[in-house]
Amino acid sequence: MEISSIIGAIIIGIIIGILGRLVVPGRQRIGILWTIAVGIVAALIGSAIAAAFDVADTNGVDWVEWLIQIGLAAFGVAALDRAKAPRRSRSGRR
Repeated sequence: MEISSIIGAIIIGIIIGILGRLVVPGRQRIGILWTIAVGIVAALIGSAIAAAFDVADTNGVDWVEWLIQIGLAAFGVAALDRAKAPRRSRSGRR
């Protein structure tokens, strides 16, 4: 793996993570580094899914691949936000 592909993955991960975070309504309690990490993972998994369905390489912009990646990032951001949410006890206190 070349340094340019690593930098490209990070840049795409940043974009996908931020777009995924914008799709999720409300305030998320995760930091920007977690958002970038979720974006990178979503970009890699989304590319694999798009390749499996043969929609990864199209003429022009790969809209289907982007939608898959952004959807996965939104799911990842929401799941991580829920995992980091403070737990409530049975009495309703934190």
